[in-house]
Amino acid sequence: MGIAAVLTDIEGTTSDISFVKNVLFPYAAEHLPAFVREHADDPQVKHQLMLVAGEIGWVEADTETLIGVLLRWIEDDRKVTPLKTLQGMIWDVGYRQGDFTGHLYTDAHDYLQRWHQAGIELYVFSSGSVPAQKLLFGFSDFGDLTPLFSGYFDTTTGAKRERVAYQRIQAEIDLPAPCILFLSDIAEELDAARAAGMKTCELRRDGQPASGRHPVATDFTEVPCK
Repeated sequence: MGIAAVLTDIEGTTSDISFVKNVLFPYAAEHLPAFVREHADDPQVKHQLMLVAGEIGWVEADTETLIGVLLRWIEDDRKVTPLKTLQGMIWDVGYRQGDFTGHLYTDAHDYLQRWHQAGIELYVFSSGSVPAQKLLFGFSDFGDLTPLFSGYFDTTTGAKRERVAYQRIQAEIDLPAPCILFLSDIAEELDAARAAGMKTCELRRDGQPASGRHPVATDFTEVPCK
């Protein structure tokens, strides 16, 4: 059964991990306090702050307390949906102001284009929010690549290391699971995708030893997309 769709992670897969850690995270941390204070009464921001308060079990926490929590979550790289949503709002400003562009490996750009032209559907599954994903590809080093993609998924679909998330994605894509190839640099995510019936490929761009549990590629030129 051939590959009809590619589902790809972002960090360490299409994009350098250092871009997120050295550009996006510091930018969000620097601008988050002022952004939250300025927009705390905006309905979308207010809702996310309520979710943060619920996450820490302190529904009456004030804005400054919640800002402190969010900054600690950024430092700890917590995969918490309200944090990812607020980060996406802040990055939206940065992308549109031209403060940075979304990093994309050249081989990833070339092969995403090639697969799209070959009729293979492209999807993204990342711990970053869907709006943040669209910003990275919409303001990428290669320009606006969002027309290449048929859909995006984030942690609202489920945890990336749990099979159920990939089952939900497969149902949304509406293709047989063996026709979907999932790309990631995290073996546990690949384990979950394989448990859901998907094909998998482990990206090892950093030269670290592979898990030995999945087909391996050092870049997109080696991805077995057939």
